[in-house]
Amino acid sequence: MTDYVTDQGGAALGARLRRLSAQIDADAAKIYETEGARFEQRWFGVINQLALNGPMSVTSLAAALGISHPSISETRQSLQRAGIIEARPDPDDSRRRILSLSPAGEALIRRLRPLWQVFDAVARDLDAEAGNVTLALARLETALARKSLHARIIERIGETAADASA
Repeated sequence: MTDYVTDQGGAALGARLRRLSAQIDADAAKIYETEGARFEQRWFGVINQLALNGPMSVTSLAAALGISHPSISETRQSLQRAGIIEARPDPDDSRRRILSLSPAGEALIRRLRPLWQVFDAVARDLDAEAGNVTLALARLETALARKSLHARIIERIGETAADASA
């Protein structure tokens, strides 16, 4: 049986990225489980930003990580349920929440920091082995920032419709 994603090449870009992300997240989850740590890989960005920068708003976290506000809000809820972060109203704007690490979150970071250093080293090695794929992904991000997938598809549909009517 052939592999659809491989057979489709660039046409299956989204599927390949999702597959790789799922594989990386599953392997990370196995490591956390082996180490006896209750930790979800999706939490890392938020926790790392709070550890590096101190308390931050959901909006600031979304901007720093380049992901949506709803995604940060969902992660926030999960982290709060796990007791890793705390949220309080922003004194300047009660509609906003300021997130910070809880004492349990700070302890978790101290415990996981050595493991994260290993993750970093392995990721760098893997990136080098794969031919600096992060540079290619950065170029993809730049191309999408220049013109979104949505805009490209709409443009192509317009070209196809113009060709058909000519």
